[in-house]
Amino acid sequence: MFNHLSAALTLLPRRLLASSPRTLTAACRLLSRMEAAVVRCLPGDPKLTISFCLEGSHKHMLRDQDEQLGKVLARISNGIAKSQGKAKKSKKNREQQPSEAAEPTVVKLYHGGEEVPETVQNSEAWQDGAVLQVGNVKYSVQRNPPTLTTAELPVSLLAGFPVCPKLEVEFGNLQDCEFTWFNENRPDARPEAAAGVTGQDSGWTQVGSERVHVPSNQDIGCRLKLRCTPKDGIRSGVAKELVSAGTVEAGPGVCTFDNRHMYTVKVVEWPSVRVVSYNILADIYAQTDLSKTVLYPYCAPYALQLDYRQNLIKKELAGYNADIICLQEVDKGVFLDSLGPALDAFGLDGVFKIKEKQHEGLATFYRRSKFRLLSRHDILLSEALTSDPIHSELLERLSANSALKEKILQRSTALQVSVLEDLNKPDRKVCVANTHLYWHPKGGNVRLIQMGVALQHLNHVISEVAPGAPLVFCGDFNSSPNSGVLQLVSEAMVPPQHADWSSSGPEESCCMELLSVFPPLQSACGLPAYTNYVGGFHGCLDYIFIQPDSMQVEQVIPLPSHQEVTTYEALPSVAHPSDHIALVCDLRWNP
Repeated sequence: MFNHLSAALTLLPRRLLASSPRTLTAACRLLSRMEAAVVRCLPGDPKLTISFCLEGSHKHMLRDQDEQLGKVLARISNGIAKSQGKAKKSKKNREQQPSEAAEPTVVKLYHGGEEVPETVQNSEAWQDGAVLQVGNVKYSVQRNPPTLTTAELPVSLLAGFPVCPKLEVEFGNLQDCEFTWFNENRPDARPEAAAGVTGQDSGWTQVGSERVHVPSNQDIGCRLKLRCTPKDGIRSGVAKELVSAGTVEAGPGVCTFDNRHMYTVKVVEWPSVRVVSYNILADIYAQTDLSKTVLYPYCAPYALQLDYRQNLIKKELAGYNADIICLQEVDKGVFLDSLGPALDAFGLDGVFKIKEKQHEGLATFYRRSKFRLLSRHDILLSEALTSDPIHSELLERLSANSALKEKILQRSTALQVSVLEDLNKPDRKVCVANTHLYWHPKGGNVRLIQMGVALQHLNHVISEVAPGAPLVFCGDFNSSPNSGVLQLVSEAMVPPQHADWSSSGPEESCCMELLSVFPPLQSACGLPAYTNYVGGFHGCLDYIFIQPDSMQVEQVIPLPSHQEVTTYEALPSVAHPSDHIALVCDLRWNP
């Protein structure tokens, strides 16, 4: 603002600048209230935009960057003349009097106290701090100011649960932005309560100033309003106000993860790292008739709604204060519109890998104060099996059974691989893998081949991109502790006699010895009685695998008690957003 002010002061008469301090202060106050003319001008873009308000009308002009300034100023002047002419013509029709021709409005641009020549190109003329004069009105030119390009509040608001707005800012930084939250005054609230607060909106009471707001029980039945001012350091842009579509509703009370949060109050200190793996139940599966009537008939219909479940998921994940979060069954829209913005507000960046032919996939988040994403090496397992030479031997052996091969190649299973760099010790890297293997109960042979491909790919990535980096392999493996997948991981081999090779019947039976390219891995959270609990099934399907020679388990966050899980019969429920339970552990990374 000081740049704008100093430039504008040069337009004042010299005798005013020589006046008393009181007069000068009044002039400064007047200039600080000068309206803005916002110019968006990007290198390489042939166009620029000029936006300002004149007599209550918003003007938005799209002009060529190499056009001469004079043409724009003339366009503004002519536009005003036309508007005045129409107004006078309308008045003439009403009063039946001859109308006079509208005098052209003086439109000039100043920079540094000097008038900018009309021959200067737009790209050079419209500088930050310039002053646009339109008649008697002056505008402070803001070139590429911080601007909110996306600003949305979630639809569902629950007391006690974080409200994370979806915000995107251009030419600015979300970490610098200013946030002011208000709740709507109740009809029976005393009007003087809000009026007594300086700068308070009539009908609204200020309740917060952080990027994320947690409404209280006192907010139930009230709408929320957010005023966000985009910033980049000391530069500020035009503030935007958002009012929630609905009111704050009562929360579900105690949730299954509340007690778990007592173990994760703070972010762990280096060289420890907290890891979460969680199948959050994709909305495309939760909203089917099968889910409502067969899989989860015990779950209240409103608790299966995406907006409701997202409130629980965001609170649960935020409360773990994790450094690495691997999620499965993430809807693309959920990642972009809900989880991404929410976890960004809590200090985590994320990447997404969608499944082919589906609208859900895998998401990996990492704490940006601790890690930097170096590279991604995501694959579709079926595609990699046939296209990458490192799998040629496995493909040749699998080709002996065409039925099983065809079944495997039809699967859209993905493997998400992210190589992260430790910001505390930049020469240290970690390979974080995330997957969701084939779901069918009789698909043990498919999962074995998928796991063989995944391990081979991970070994290749580490050796080529990050030699010596430890592996953290998270996911919903749809594999019980006695499965072939677990034997392959924990013992580094599966014999041809394992029952999983014939799990889908004789036609798709395949007997081979499968070796892991990794030494035995460890399940960091052990082998819980279950990580998936629905009406007709419960079992351990989710794991966080680590290499015990490079990472040790410091703490495993206890899973919810059986009583907590079954309070509403099974999962999901009004107190738990998924049919799976998150695995959470603290790992110590050898320095």
